[in-house]
Amino acid sequence: MKKSNPSRLLGLPILGICFTIAAVGLLSAQNTPPPSAAAASSRSFVIRDVRVFDGQKLLPATDVSIENGLIHAIGKNLKIPAGTKEINATGDTLLPGLIDSHTHTWAQALNQSLIFGVTTGLDMFSDPKFDAEIRQREAAGQNLNAADLRSSGTLVTVAKGHGTEYGFVIPTLASAADAQSFVDARIAEGSDYIKIIYDDGAAYGIHFPTLTKEEVAAVVAAAHNGKKLAVVHIGSQAGARDVIESGADGLAHIFEDQPPAPDFGAFVKKHHAFVVATLTVNESVAGKASGESLLSDARLSPYIDSASASNLKKSFPHRPGSKTDFANALAAVRALRAANVPLLAGTDAPNPGTAHGVSIHRELELLVQAGLTPTEALRSATSVPANVFGLTDRGRIAPGLRADLVLVKGDPTQDILATRDIVSVWKTGAEADRASTRAMVEKEKQEAAAAAATPAPAGSESGLISDFEVDAATSKFGSGWAVSTDTMAGGKSTAELKWINPGANASKGAMQISGNISDAFAYAWAGAMFSPGSHLFESSNLSSKKAIRFWIRGDGRPYRLMFFTKSGGYNPAIQSLTVTTEWKEVTIPFSAFQTDGHDITAILFCAGGSPGAFTFAIDDVRLE
Repeated sequence: MKKSNPSRLLGLPILGICFTIAAVGLLSAQNTPPPSAAAASSRSFVIRDVRVFDGQKLLPATDVSIENGLIHAIGKNLKIPAGTKEINATGDTLLPGLIDSHTHTWAQALNQSLIFGVTTGLDMFSDPKFDAEIRQREAAGQNLNAADLRSSGTLVTVAKGHGTEYGFVIPTLASAADAQSFVDARIAEGSDYIKIIYDDGAAYGIHFPTLTKEEVAAVVAAAHNGKKLAVVHIGSQAGARDVIESGADGLAHIFEDQPPAPDFGAFVKKHHAFVVATLTVNESVAGKASGESLLSDARLSPYIDSASASNLKKSFPHRPGSKTDFANALAAVRALRAANVPLLAGTDAPNPGTAHGVSIHRELELLVQAGLTPTEALRSATSVPANVFGLTDRGRIAPGLRADLVLVKGDPTQDILATRDIVSVWKTGAEADRASTRAMVEKEKQEAAAAAATPAPAGSESGLISDFEVDAATSKFGSGWAVSTDTMAGGKSTAELKWINPGANASKGAMQISGNISDAFAYAWAGAMFSPGSHLFESSNLSSKKAIRFWIRGDGRPYRLMFFTKSGGYNPAIQSLTVTTEWKEVTIPFSAFQTDGHDITAILFCAGGSPGAFTFAIDDVRLE
């Protein structure tokens, strides 16, 4: 196998993977908060007089008892030990914990998921080191405040194919002959199943290399040799048929490039495949921000943080030549349902129009819109994925299974939107601290309002940050420019700032940033960071400006621009930069960084991705 050399960067999300650099290298699961005392203290209780959707069907009002994190008994008037907590749930419905069958997980994603009732996430491309940390925490009982995780780890793609464009190096498949060794390496890393890319981007007006049908078949066979499921990302109906003919166990998306052929449902059923439709992303690809409606639902909005809210309002950009008609995706799901093909609910969060946890409720709504009954939609997020992925301890409510549970008001078997009216969520009997999340979101809103009322930094009125006429570090406001590298996260990349002459348009000077990207850290970076406040990461109100404008030139390798905000914590919003050897003027609106500018803490120009030396220069950086 060989290493990829990414030609694109983060900030250009493509259907299937919208990876974030996850706190600029601070990807460690150690950053997750500890479980609350309430969650850890008692995992035995009884829920009285509650309707139960057991993963397959609705049971009339009954009792459900939980002991030490497991479902103990189901029945009328259950007898329980004295002192056991009792919850009266008359009129409510108890569901198995929801399973999101297509996510991309990092940082706080698992914590966010749990708050909205998702107790298990099936990741379809993540960092194996992150996955390993989560598994260790789970095994030690330290992950009670976050959803459980299963992951494909590194996906299977070709050099410069989909999956290599996110600013870090991943292994890629060289040929069908290497399929078994490649898959064996993924299994050794801990992959729970194998994710494969078979998509050249044509359906979305993009073009990049992809595996051949022969290579797909070889990888599928290798996965099966390793006793793993093979799940394939596709972008077209033709691609879907190719991979199913090649023996794939399931599709990681449904297509929308054309209406489904009359035999499509029967074809998938004949080959015993399943489909994770990800309708939320299909809708966003077709130009509608699928998750925006969630923000106006009072049952959900108090728990949605600002970064998630911003992403829910987004959709994918329309590209010339794209073939995206959401009606085709709905029709394909209807055909699959008619043929009794297993359908699984998955969101593909955090792609544009989605957010972890909350988007499962939009996905369920869209599945019903596509023709599933509410009960069938609930199965797609509970018992069906549990059965398909061999999760025998969850997905249903039955004695002996994990007490992964969601209590909601109303009856979602009649009205699927009732899943949004959450009373409580439990993971192995530990109750999620939804009240703290709600309080955090409310505090964030208050802080945002206060920040928006804070005066802009002195000297920022003109918008000019630096014209570099004299030196490479001075700025017109804030605390100037400084080197930023991945050494803070254990990497070994280097950078230096140097004043050069002349600058863009024959100006007196510019700032050159040069250095070396090391392969010691997967999310390597090195560059120059500007702090608009008096010290690093001090929040500054720059909302009077709407965009950043600058000149840039370099050596042709990938570069990126990151905006840090107080509300975003250490998770930057990122835009990739096309850099050539000629000076080029670039203007990027704040909206591309998911901010209105009211709480900007830092701006970072940097290199990343493939290892090696880099050199680029910037000039006349200003806000306008």
